[in-house]
Amino acid sequence: MKIPLVDVRAQYELLADEMNEALNLVLQRGDYILGKEVAEFEKEFASFCGCRYAVGVASGTDALHLALEACGVEPGEEVITSPNSFVATASAISFCGAKPVFVDIDPDRFTINPDLLTNAITEKTKAIIPVHLYGQPADMGALSAIAERFGLSIVEDACQAHGAECDGRRVGSLGRAAAFSFYPGKNLGGCGDGGAVTTNDPEIADRVKQLRNYGQRVKYHHETLAYNSRLDTIQAAILRVKLQYLDGWNRRRQEIAAYYTQLFAGCLIKLPKSFEGSSHVYHLYVIRTAQRDDLLELLNQQGIGAGIHYPIPIHLQPAYESLGYQAGDFPEAEASCRQVLSLPIHPLMTDEQIEQVAQSVKEYIDRHNLLLAA
Repeated sequence: MKIPLVDVRAQYELLADEMNEALNLVLQRGDYILGKEVAEFEKEFASFCGCRYAVGVASGTDALHLALEACGVEPGEEVITSPNSFVATASAISFCGAKPVFVDIDPDRFTINPDLLTNAITEKTKAIIPVHLYGQPADMGALSAIAERFGLSIVEDACQAHGAECDGRRVGSLGRAAAFSFYPGKNLGGCGDGGAVTTNDPEIADRVKQLRNYGQRVKYHHETLAYNSRLDTIQAAILRVKLQYLDGWNRRRQEIAAYYTQLFAGCLIKLPKSFEGSSHVYHLYVIRTAQRDDLLELLNQQGIGAGIHYPIPIHLQPAYESLGYQAGDFPEAEASCRQVLSLPIHPLMTDEQIEQVAQSVKEYIDRHNLLLAA
């Protein structure tokens, strides 16, 4: 059988009646821009995250960018983040005219290593973006303590971690602001691009509302230079339907991850870890092996939609050559980019599919190790 990395079609088939009804209501009203469903979704998503405000924007990238601007990040300043993320994390910093500064990762969490953070802080540092990568929260306790000591803002990149928790609080409520993406493959995904900024600060929420809508609070009264970055009403309607199922879907992802881990017992690959006080929501189930590329080719040949997140760290991307980083500057991030492999995981996976993926991985790894020993 073919097993996709994610299966948005199966999700639609499950919710087709509810999603079609929600879409029809928007079409009948015709309030396509900042309509009723946007305001309702913002309230519901803020409640889901355990914070006071959510502001819908056009994408996760815009959510990061506008959150940074709302926190006062200005040209010439520096924002610290990790190099093993999607490029949008750094792009959002650049869009503010600020400089991305990278810090290596904790190889077990795949998130920014707090023990290395203080060495990267300078008089120009304005904020930190911890990336909750693959659904795993960063070590927010340690990061928050450092940010408070140096007077820095934390803007969470929660684009892969809808519903993840750290010390009993959900991501999106742990920093000064946070950014979410609703790209279709996310734990909470729409039928196109979309994003949101969450915060407990009314001034940041108000600022993001201005920045997303041409700098206006009142139509045609433009108080500041700003952008067109509004969450579509149609996307908000779809997200409202799916949000009702998100907790259950996250629990199923955790069950699938636990089953994978059980099936991989004794297999010579590095598996995802969980941490005390932290709740991983497994946007991706990521293993590590030095045989990553050959294993990926084999799985794809067998119809198993494995993938790589991400093959090139941001500091080695041509777009960031001007920053002057070199190979070897962030050895843990670079090693992970050579070794990580994302296995299929989505809430509608069957146990049979999980077992087929695990069997294919184990057979390859066992055969490879036998050849090495021969």
